[in-house]
Amino acid sequence: MIRSARRDLAMLVIGLLAGAGAYYSFADRSSPVFSSSAAKSGHDEKGGGDGSGGEEHNEGAIELDDGKLAAAGIGLETAGPEKLRQNLRLNGLVQPNQEMIVQVTPRFPGIVREIKKRIGDKVNKGDVLAVIESNQSLTTYDLKAPIAGTVVDRQVALGEYASEQKPAFVVADLSTLWVDLSVYRRDFTKVRVGDKVAIDPDDGGPVIDGVVSYVSPIGSADTQSALARVVIPNDGLRLRPGLFASGTITLAEKPVDLAARLSAVQSVDGRTVIFVRTGDAFELRDVELGERDGQWVEIIFGLMPGDVYAAKNSFVVKAELAKGSASHEH
Repeated sequence: MIRSARRDLAMLVIGLLAGAGAYYSFADRSSPVFSSSAAKSGHDEKGGGDGSGGEEHNEGAIELDDGKLAAAGIGLETAGPEKLRQNLRLNGLVQPNQEMIVQVTPRFPGIVREIKKRIGDKVNKGDVLAVIESNQSLTTYDLKAPIAGTVVDRQVALGEYASEQKPAFVVADLSTLWVDLSVYRRDFTKVRVGDKVAIDPDDGGPVIDGVVSYVSPIGSADTQSALARVVIPNDGLRLRPGLFASGTITLAEKPVDLAARLSAVQSVDGRTVIFVRTGDAFELRDVELGERDGQWVEIIFGLMPGDVYAAKNSFVVKAELAKGSASHEH
């Protein structure tokens, strides 16, 4: 009897202890202390607990100071009115101006006793190119340059017989050149003598303005094209005969109130945007585009006159935006 009473008492104590533990556990989790700690922890993780735990990011803004702009080669331009041009682009070949080339032939046949100038040498009018001993008089005479220019060819050597039937030297004035452009039949009616042409030698420098001086009335069977010749200045001997160049003829112009460089337009998440400079940052501007040519595009909505935007290498700004988005996701 006593043993049974002791067993019942023990079971009662165990039950009371278990109930107290369960109540303590439930009360601890639902107490104000637990709730406050959890909320604080969650707030701090979001970076705003005490005002210094996180950095605010303006979505779409990309911080790039002037030093980073220069390092990335990002060029800035200002939005404003522009002319859209309908252009015809033609490929061509740089040639010497044949009207400024002279073949220098000996007056009398004889032996070349001295060579004064070589290919590539610059000469003035009257400079001695070679000294020749005449076969007739056995005396020497000077073979002189008839114009100022550059020696582009030489057909005689020291001690060689020089004939009056063959040029000994060729001197070319390279201060002006020809650019022979190929015009295909669909464009024959678009190209006329007197048309202004912008020649691009593709050397990174500015274009060279010229004028169509000649359009061939005969086509080429090999290329199925006709020749349009442009005379251009060759300041500083920038261009070299024999190299390729392209020419652009403006066929029509249309003024628009607001335009931006075509290279400034980017696509971000299916949106057509331009990166506008504000302080040391770029922000995305959704834009609506109108007509365009090879360089400019009309802006119908999204920019204001005077807005400064990333025109050259704007894809670098887009890449920085993508990097910033990726870091935020992590």
